[in-house]
Amino acid sequence: MPAWPDDLEGENQLLWNLPNILTLCRFVLIPVYLIVFGAGYIKLAFFVLLLAGLTDVLDGYIARKRKLVTPLGSMLDPLADKLMMITVFLSLVFSQMISWQAAMAMFLRDAGMIIGSAFFHFRGKKTVPANVLGKLTTVLYYVAILFIVFQLPYAHAYLWFVIIVSFVTTVIYILQFYVLNQRSLNAD
Repeated sequence: MPAWPDDLEGENQLLWNLPNILTLCRFVLIPVYLIVFGAGYIKLAFFVLLLAGLTDVLDGYIARKRKLVTPLGSMLDPLADKLMMITVFLSLVFSQMISWQAAMAMFLRDAGMIIGSAFFHFRGKKTVPANVLGKLTTVLYYVAILFIVFQLPYAHAYLWFVIIVSFVTTVIYILQFYVLNQRSLNAD
């Protein structure tokens, strides 16, 4: 009988733990979202996005609570989040629910964070774990998407507010990254 992830030893246990499996589920939900959205079920697609958000909350909670935080999970978790958000914003721009300028701003920010994080990770630099500002930005984006999908008043103005907040959050992450790695250099 194959071993369940919790029964594995050493590195395999760190790779196949419940938080990492939930993160991988988020990757699977990306094409599910696209299929549902592409079929014209936009509100249902929003609930697929909410399900992805729920897996994000659960994997973080379980990883911290059960001390299952891994370098792989720390890298894959934000990647799954960013790829889901890029997918959502591209679907919204192609369906003309948001402007291409808003989508481009969000895409540039998220793509920059993905590329920057991967670049520094593979160069052996420490990465800044998700913090309350990043989580707040994600929640604000979900609210903005809710406003847009359900065509609520001021949805586009609110979206631009969230875009500005996300860039401020990115600058704070960059500063935290710099300080973290400077301390690491000074400690060596």
